[in-house]
Order: sequence, then structure tokens, then C-alpha cells
Amino acid sequence: MINTLVEKIVKRNAPVVVGLDPMLAYVPEQIKKAAFEEFGETLEGAAEAIWQFNKGIVDAVCDLIPAVKPQIAMYEQFGVPGLAAFEKTCAYCKEKGLVVIGDIKRGDIGSTSGAYAAGHLGRVTVGSSTYSGFSEDFVTVNPYLGSDGVKPFIDVCREENKGIFVLVKTSNPSSGEFQDQLVDGTPLYELVARKVVEWGEECMGDTYSNVGCVVGATYPEMGKTLRKLMPKTYILVPGYGAQGGKAEDLVHYFNADGLGAIVNSSRGIIAAYKQEKYQSFGPEHYADASRQAVIDMIQDINGALKG
Repeated sequence: MINTLVEKIVKRNAPVVVGLDPMLAYVPEQIKKAAFEEFGETLEGAAEAIWQFNKGIVDAVCDLIPAVKPQIAMYEQFGVPGLAAFEKTCAYCKEKGLVVIGDIKRGDIGSTSGAYAAGHLGRVTVGSSTYSGFSEDFVTVNPYLGSDGVKPFIDVCREENKGIFVLVKTSNPSSGEFQDQLVDGTPLYELVARKVVEWGEECMGDTYSNVGCVVGATYPEMGKTLRKLMPKTYILVPGYGAQGGKAEDLVHYFNADGLGAIVNSSRGIIAAYKQEKYQSFGPEHYADASRQAVIDMIQDINGALKG
């Protein structure tokens, strides 16, 4: 699957991923009104609103980008109807030719990780039949439980030609409470990075591994170090834009071939119409605002890489 992702990045000249992380506060009133008229102010109504919101954005940007990254918590908060909206969103994005990175951050004891991997990347057997649950192409994985929690995902990735992004250095302010702690003089995030390289050797694509990693845009110096430690590892980079990450800080996340990283923006894209820069589009044309924000992001990152 990493080969497919790289091909799409090259084809679109767009090392970016749009985070489909909908909150009801982001959804324009006309969409909420229509959903609530049909389903009431219920979980079903909320799920319908975020699904229609997502669909509008995907239709507007799918020709510009290689991938999307729906964050499952934004759907789970609306219960079972929200999970149905997550599944519909993933399926629709795949219909549009996009790589789907499920931001699920799972990782548990071996048997539980195996179930997560089957549900999100693989297949589950029911009697004499097999079914795919959510069918993402990649998922994010928390490595805190060690190899027991990660290898079941890698096994499914090999079987299904899928991939994972392992959390190494996250973009949130308190990440250093654990990730920066020294173990025999080495930061914990570097030790995790070395394990990612080891795991990645078991699941290689042509040039890059199907085992990628997550390194936040808010820690560029650490990103520079980690890039050198993991030359064949694709880096998923959250934290651009709304969280403070800047394009010029991300240059060293990429390899000399101009590849090796894909940068995520979530609310900076999907809620673009609420920003002063794009407010002229208005809520009625929220998806057009998202499209312009994607164009601006691609130009910003490519400009930094060329500069």
C-alpha cells in the first residue's frame, strides 16, 4: 500500500493528507438543518450532518490530494450512528480513489490488537464467509505495549497489502512527559523509532516500508533527527497550520528524493470557511473554501521544499 500512496503523492505533486475530523461546530447550519429535519436532533441526525459535510469536502478536493485521514473519535462520539458515518466516509473516499488513513491509534495485547487489525485493515470470518469491517488502507498504531501490540497489525498488513503509521513523536504539548524521557541517555522516541525501522524491514514496499511513523510538525529539530534514523520510513506529519507547524519547518522531514513525508491538516482545511482568509466563501460554499485551503497548503509545502 505504501507504493500506492507514493504513486498518488507523485501524481498529484501533493504530499498532503486532509484530516476528516468533523465536529458539529464545523458543520454549516444549512447542512445541520436538513439532517435534523430528517432525523431530529438525535445521534442519527448528527451522524447524517457530519456525513453530508464530509461528502461535500471530499467531492471538492479529491482531485487534488492523495489521501484522507478520518479521526475515529470524532465519529465515535455520536455512538453507533457515528461509526456508520465513519464507515460510509471511508468507503466513499476509496470510491473517489483516495488512500484512507484511519486515525484510530490502537495498540493492545496481542489478541486484542489482532482483532483491531482484522476490523480495520483485514477481514473477519463469520461462518463460511469473510467480511471487511472498515477497510482503511492504513491505520495509526500506539506502540506503548511493544511488539505484542504492533506485530498483529504487521501480519495483517502483509496479508492484505495495507500499512500502519506508528506513533513516535506526537505533536501535542505534553508529549514529552513520556516520549522525551531518557533511557540510558537516549530519548524514548528515538528508541521507538529504531523499533519502527526493525518492524518496517518485515513489511517493505519498493523503496519505503508499509510501516510508517507519526512525527509532529511542532518539533522540527526532533523530526530532522528522526528522518536520519528512519530513511525508509514514511512520516505522517500532524500539527501543520492550526497547531502551529510551518511549511519551512517540515523540509527536513522529507528525503532528498522529495518524498518520505505526508503532511496532515484537519480543521485548517475542513473548517476553512470559518477563517478570515476564506470567509468570503461563506457557509454555503464551505467546500470551495476547503478546496482553496488545500491548494494553498500544497503550494506552501512545495514552495518550502523547492526553496
